[in-house]
Amino acid sequence: MELNQLQQAYQKLLSELRHFRGSNGEWAGQLSSSALATATAVSALSFYVNSQTQPRTAAANSDSRHRVEKAREQIQRGIESLSQSQNDDGGWGDTAASYSNISTTLLAIAAFHTVGLAQDYSGVLAKADSCFREMGGIDGIRRRYGVDRTFSVPILANAAMAGLVPWREVSALPFEATLVPQKFYHLMQLPVVSYAIPALVAIGQVKFVKDPPLNPLSRILRRAAIGPSLRLLEKMQPSSGGFLEAVPLTSFVTMGLINAEQHSSPVIERGVDFLLASMRDDGTWPIDTNLATWNTTLTINALANNWTKDFSDSEWLQTLKWLLSCQHNTRHPFTNAAPGGWGWTDLSGAVPDSDDTPGAILALSHLRQQMVLEPQTNSMVEAAAERGVKWLLGIQNRDGGWPTFCCGWGRLPFDRSGSDITAHVIRGLLAWRGVENAKSIDRAVEAGFRFLAKRQRADGSWLPLWFGNQDQPDDENPCYGTAKVLLAYIAANRLDTKAAGNGLNWIRENQHATGGWGGGPSIRRLIPALGCGSLEETALCVETLALADRPVDRPAIDAGGDWLIQAIKAQEYRTSRPIGFYFAKLWYDEKHYPLVFGLSAVGRLIARASRTDVKNKIVNGAWTPNK
Repeated sequence: MELNQLQQAYQKLLSELRHFRGSNGEWAGQLSSSALATATAVSALSFYVNSQTQPRTAAANSDSRHRVEKAREQIQRGIESLSQSQNDDGGWGDTAASYSNISTTLLAIAAFHTVGLAQDYSGVLAKADSCFREMGGIDGIRRRYGVDRTFSVPILANAAMAGLVPWREVSALPFEATLVPQKFYHLMQLPVVSYAIPALVAIGQVKFVKDPPLNPLSRILRRAAIGPSLRLLEKMQPSSGGFLEAVPLTSFVTMGLINAEQHSSPVIERGVDFLLASMRDDGTWPIDTNLATWNTTLTINALANNWTKDFSDSEWLQTLKWLLSCQHNTRHPFTNAAPGGWGWTDLSGAVPDSDDTPGAILALSHLRQQMVLEPQTNSMVEAAAERGVKWLLGIQNRDGGWPTFCCGWGRLPFDRSGSDITAHVIRGLLAWRGVENAKSIDRAVEAGFRFLAKRQRADGSWLPLWFGNQDQPDDENPCYGTAKVLLAYIAANRLDTKAAGNGLNWIRENQHATGGWGGGPSIRRLIPALGCGSLEETALCVETLALADRPVDRPAIDAGGDWLIQAIKAQEYRTSRPIGFYFAKLWYDEKHYPLVFGLSAVGRLIARASRTDVKNKIVNGAWTPNK
């Protein structure tokens, strides 16, 4: 692994990165197309078309006809894309590179039935039905999600709306609980996670209409809650119409309200408009519009490992102003989150969270160090970072860790404190540890490290919350989790701790013989030297080991660097892998990840190699410091 090879690889990635920079200085990336999102969108649009038989006014006639015509076109294209994306085993996966799973398979089956094309695609459905039964059928859906009904109930409700399962198989959701003020939701032990309140309302209402409870008091209470809960739903819906900018969630809400006969609700038309605007040219839908804020901060923080002049100060200033504009400065109607946080996108459906907020304040810190800012701009940056720090301090859980969206929702998996998120928050807080907030940050960081120590597994690894590996047991991704947690130990100068040592040893000991990390049988390569490792996971592990730079890890660092150089030469950064979890373990891949993860790791290796080169020149008497 030579310095000039690293520099060539870096410039290759940097050139690609410049190509994807947006007009506002952002990097929007590109999420994978999703069979699950496509299936739910097709179903929702089909229910909408079938409901539009008696528009209420002349204006409604015109608007409705336009929507219906566009929806019919998209439904046909969506169905065709589903028929073409079916896996050989008869099922569907979340991405083109994903194994079939029971949830996506059932939702795809439901889409064909909802549209009324089951006969036309009988061969497709015969294979799909067989696959669904082999994966466990309805009971398999319940087993997959356990006590968390965030996704299992909407999936079964979609199937019931399509006439595939009886309504008695769909659990009731307590939509009447939304009458309680939002700040008390976490005390109610709701069966869904914090970000699923819209589904709780819409799916809860359609279950009530289609299969009302036998208890007369329950019927009275729930009927009385319909109007207030619908008004809450209207308040929570963003201007884009897409709840969380998420196609599946918006689809479930839209089809639920239509089948609950709430045709006058403006939520339906806004949701339909969002779905119509979200379809791609190939007839598919992504799970979310984009991860622009997340991808932009990843890019800034990656480039900080090896700042170059390929982007001018004026370009960085544009990016800085864009990032500042993404901060949420009012209380959020969706989660009741306080002002000060950042979400994953600049679009209206974003919700502030504990992974994007530390990413943003780390990026602000790096940009401020890179540029000479005018006093007014510098004050804006400091004020934004201070609001972000305050937001993070206010959302820490009692266990010392940080959840994604809401403090105190600790019962269900995607609301609990996460190791990767906690480590990211610690790094963000340490970057802005000033005189005024030093004591508060120190207390929060100490509690965070206690949480991380408890969450470390016996083998030295940590598991992340929002990332996985479909080739690992239980879809776990210890490469991602361990690397991300160790970055916090390094930032806090805690490499001498037993936890950090065990974690670094785990990374070194789990390197493939070819030099890479992660991946598995689902990654098929024509380059034998690369083996089954993924660029995303290899880059994360190499960067972490290189930053720690222990003598015992140096052979692994060199082998990993050589692997990355070969992968970049082979343009592996243009092939993203399903590594990310969306809500409820819905897989996605992101076009930006291999590019920016690779850039970050190679930048770190260049910095490390440059230090070594300078040391060697000093020893040999061939280096003179700049005057």
